[in-house]
Amino acid sequence: MTIWVDADACPAVIRDIICRAAQRTATPAVFVANRRPALPASPHIRSIVVGQGFDVADAEIARQCQQGDLLVSGDIPLAAQVLAKGAAAINFRGEAYSSDTIEGQLTLRDFMDNLRGSGIQSGGPPPFSQADRQQFAGKLDQWLAARQRRPASPTP
Repeated sequence: MTIWVDADACPAVIRDIICRAAQRTATPAVFVANRRPALPASPHIRSIVVGQGFDVADAEIARQCQQGDLLVSGDIPLAAQVLAKGAAAINFRGEAYSSDTIEGQLTLRDFMDNLRGSGIQSGGPPPFSQADRQQFAGKLDQWLAARQRRPASPTP
């Protein structure tokens, strides 16, 4: 299992939580970005630098993410792609994506795009609070613990 991170959009505080969790649990974490993110030296943490553009990083994550992996991203279409492959996906607040939440968020995103297109300004997401950080860390720990408890597949 691998934690895949959409690093260009990932807040630094969330990146740090993921790095600590990867080191603590020996779970590989891969940060995919347009430029090399600042990451601690660890055999469990690496980065993949791709060509410019969010779509390039998203395509790389979608290509490599496998069943049982975890995506950490705020990108709804990318989350839908990895869910279809049998991976899990959470946003930067630790909320899990599902088919239902993706459909609802795409509807909300379209609504907000239409609002902005009409000239109405939106304030964007609120900054991360200490409670948001704790919620994300708790959700990530729950996901990692659940994956580590799964029995290994028997070999033929």
